[in-house]
Amino acid sequence: MVARPVIGLTGGIGSGKSTVAEMLAELGADIIDTDKVGHEVYRPGTEGFSQVTAAFGPDVVAADGTIDRRALAALVFADPQALKRLNAIVHPLIGLAVRDWLVRVQAEPRRTPIVVEAPVLMEAGWRFFDEVWVVIVEPETAVARVTASRDITADEVRRRLAAQLSNDERRRLADRVIENDGTLNELRAKVRAAWDAVAR
Repeated sequence: MVARPVIGLTGGIGSGKSTVAEMLAELGADIIDTDKVGHEVYRPGTEGFSQVTAAFGPDVVAADGTIDRRALAALVFADPQALKRLNAIVHPLIGLAVRDWLVRVQAEPRRTPIVVEAPVLMEAGWRFFDEVWVVIVEPETAVARVTASRDITADEVRRRLAAQLSNDERRRLADRVIENDGTLNELRAKVRAAWDAVAR
């Protein structure tokens, strides 16, 4: 059986990578969203939960006993060392979960590419991709999009952007760059062209 191509899809907050992932799913890709995997690896009762609460204390636990993701994000995006501690805990756990998923999906009798949507793909140093695609927008475009769609301030978005890789750094590490400062139709055309180059 021919192995299916594995695409790592990444981009900063507000870049539109989830929109690109949806477009790729419509074209036939299997998608795994590592944000969702990340929530699973530190749910109550897991080793990830134990490590996160040991590292950051009870203030990051919500009233329902789960990790309060907003409180945790506010803490780590204000402190580079705290962000490094969190990444050192969750990146290896997410990587293992993604590898397990890839093994299962590769066993299916299909030929279309597989997409791993991973905001931290480059930071985590994962190496299980045939290609890495990055979705890029100008920082202020990202700020405008995120504040319009989420309950988050512009200053908080800028703090998160500052804690992430820059657009230039992502470009250097990517195999394909999808610019997303235009219209949805323009984005769809770029995604289709990139898909056709890999899925042919």
